[in-house]
Amino acid sequence: MLAPDGTRRRRALRLVAQGVVVVGIVGTTGAFATLHKSVTLDLDGELHDVSAYGRTVAEVLDYQDVAVAPQDLVEPGLAEAAHDGGTILVRTSRELVVEIDGQEQTVATTARTVGELLASLGPRAEGAVTDVSRSATLGREPVRVSTLKTVHVAVDGAVLPITTSESTVRGVLQAAGIVLGEEDHTSVPLDAAAVDEMLVLVSRAAATSATVTEVLPFATQEVEDPNLPEGHRVVTQTGRVGEAVTTYAVQTLGGAEVSRTVLTRTVTAEPRDEIITIGTMDVSVSVDPGSARAVGRSLAAQRGWGDDQFACLDKLWTKESNWRVDADNPSSSAYGIPQALPGSKMASAGADWRTNPATQITWGLGYIEGRYGTPCSAWSHSVAKAGTDRATSRRAQRGPRSSISR
Repeated sequence: MLAPDGTRRRRALRLVAQGVVVVGIVGTTGAFATLHKSVTLDLDGELHDVSAYGRTVAEVLDYQDVAVAPQDLVEPGLAEAAHDGGTILVRTSRELVVEIDGQEQTVATTARTVGELLASLGPRAEGAVTDVSRSATLGREPVRVSTLKTVHVAVDGAVLPITTSESTVRGVLQAAGIVLGEEDHTSVPLDAAAVDEMLVLVSRAAATSATVTEVLPFATQEVEDPNLPEGHRVVTQTGRVGEAVTTYAVQTLGGAEVSRTVLTRTVTAEPRDEIITIGTMDVSVSVDPGSARAVGRSLAAQRGWGDDQFACLDKLWTKESNWRVDADNPSSSAYGIPQALPGSKMASAGADWRTNPATQITWGLGYIEGRYGTPCSAWSHSVAKAGTDRATSRRAQRGPRSSISR
């Protein structure tokens, strides 16, 4: 089938333009070689080995007639140099309906899975929960996301700041250990969506006895962690109220209570502090073009993980393998950049898993997303485990404890 006249004219003009380029640089062979690139173009998950001319990523994409909108993801960036043999990742943006903490909104995203969508939300999605699996492909149905938030609950004379990813008021109260009596009331419906900085008032039913069961508030501790990106907040221990049985001396006047004084209080359950870890790590990371770390950065960006998450990934795999594709642990048979155990697990990502960093990294990122959610969650787990192992080693060196001290 012949191409339409307009298409033939555009092709002819392009050939003429290419001829002008070639004639202009034919006397400068080195410059011509520098402009020519053979790259892998990853366009929305479809791989194309292409040949193009251009110094920058933008010029190479323009040569291949790949239009890029401002909301699209391009890695490396449009202004960065295009490297022969490299990979250019393009993820086109689309609009998606997302219900975040009970409120529907339309967002522009390059994500293709629920996990990638959560990653694109940034630190607010740390600890978030969804109504479907993180590995599920995004479709037309709205995705419901409940992010980490602080809900203030006023109960028994105390105001508790509860940091939680629970999606409803009922879930918030249950997670914090606040038990409602049959006649107790809340200022908002129990099945209402929990949103950040919400205030929930709990009204207790009038007591017919001077002895009542009350909650004991928990304290909140904030701990800085240089192993997490700056601005990230992770609840490392959820707060839970305690419980006490209190007997009051009640004074009334004309049938109305005017004062009450604590006579006795018996604690039946101690409160548990809420511990929030706040990251202070610098997220600026530089990588050498064409290196395994550069491939890792590109493939992480494909999943919606920016520099903050890559900083965690870099620390994790530098510790595990120093980004060496042939890193082999002789004591456990763990292999490769992500130290898969055994290494043959990575065959699910490609038959060249022994030698190809892209295959190993693809498998490793999928493993991290499926087990930990994000690289920062995986790195936080690794740091915590290392601390536990050191403590266990110190105890072993001191010898067994007596049964009294256990």
